[in-house]
Amino acid sequence: MSQYLIGRRIKALRKEKGLTQDGLTKLLGFNDRQTVSAIETGTRRVTADELVLVAEKFGEPLDYFTDSFRLVGEGCFSWRQTGAEVGQLNVYEQLAGSWIAAYRTLSNQIGQERPLLRYALSLDRHARYEDAMQAGERFASQFSLGKAPALRLAEVMENDLGISVLMVDAPDNISGAACRLPDLDVALIARHEVAARRHFNLAHELFHLLTWEAMPPKHIEEAESKTGNRIEQLANNFAAAVLMPSEILEQFGEWSDFDKKELIAHLNLVADELHVTSSALKWRLVALGKLKKTVADSLPQVELRNNGRNSIVEQDPPPLFSPSFMKVIGNAIEDGKVSVRRLARLFNMSVDDFSNLFTAQGLESPIFP
Repeated sequence: MSQYLIGRRIKALRKEKGLTQDGLTKLLGFNDRQTVSAIETGTRRVTADELVLVAEKFGEPLDYFTDSFRLVGEGCFSWRQTGAEVGQLNVYEQLAGSWIAAYRTLSNQIGQERPLLRYALSLDRHARYEDAMQAGERFASQFSLGKAPALRLAEVMENDLGISVLMVDAPDNISGAACRLPDLDVALIARHEVAARRHFNLAHELFHLLTWEAMPPKHIEEAESKTGNRIEQLANNFAAAVLMPSEILEQFGEWSDFDKKELIAHLNLVADELHVTSSALKWRLVALGKLKKTVADSLPQVELRNNGRNSIVEQDPPPLFSPSFMKVIGNAIEDGKVSVRRLARLFNMSVDDFSNLFTAQGLESPIFP
C-alpha cells in the first residue's frame, strides 16, 4: 500500500469524524498541522507506530488503512436507484468498492496497463438536450455500434474506452452505478433487470463517466424520476440517442403513417429489434419530432408494457462481472499474487462457486480440485 493511499484514507476518516487538520494534529500529538497535511498528501511517510496510533484513536482496524482490496477516500460513486435506503446503499457500496479495488490492485500486479487517456464528451451542464442527443448519435456512429447498438455497447466501453463493465447482483431497488477513480472508470449494472433496462442503464452511466469532470453526478439519483435534475435529463437523452440513432429509426418507415393499433404493434416490434423498451422508443420518437406528443400520450401504457407481452419473458441473466474482470482475477491467481480462498471470501462464495465464475464467462478456471 503506497503512502499516498494511506494518507488518503487518513484524510477520509478525519473528514468522516468531523475533524479539521488542526483537530487531528492535537489528537495525535503532532507538533504542527503541516505534519498532518504532509501525511494526507503522501509527501511524508507514516511510521508504523503512528499508524497504530491513528487506528487506536479512530477505533479502526489496521487493515482499514493498509488493505488494498478496499476503496477508501478515492472512489466516487453515483447510484441509479429507486427508493433505496441510505444505509443499504452504503453497505453495498463498500462491497462493490472491494471488488473494484481488488480488480485494480491485481491488474497492476500482473502488469496490465490501463488506457493512457480518458475519453470525454465536450458537454457541460449548460448543454441543450439536443446537444446530448447529437453526442449520442455521434458516439453510435464513431464506434460503429451497428443496427442494434445495445448489443455492442458493453464491448465498446471495455475494449475501446477502457471502462470496466460489471454485471452484479444488486438489491432489487438498485439499478446500477458509475464509479470514478483516479485511474479507472467502472459501470455497475444490476444483471437481474430485464435486458432492455440494463442496456439503457449502461448507456446512462456511460454519459456520467464521459462527463464526470464537467458535471459530476449526484451520489444518489432516482432512476424512475420523470423530472430529474438537468444532468440526469441530459444523460437520458444521450442514452436514448446511443441506443436508438435516428439513422436506424428511419429504416422503420414513417411513424405518423400508422393508426393507433398499428403504431403500438410497430413500437413493440422495433423495440424488440433494438433491445430497448417500447416506452423508451416512444419518447425517443417524440424527441426526434417523428411522433406527436399528443399521440404518444394517447397510447395505452398497458399495451406497451413488456414490449406488448402479457409478462416478461424470463431469460437467464448475464454471468457475474465480465470476461475481462475474471481474466485479471484468473491471471493473478496463476501468478501467485493472491490466494483463491481470499478471493472466495471477498465474493462471499464457496471455492466451487467462485471457480464457476470463470466457466460462466467461457474461461478456463485456474482453480483445480
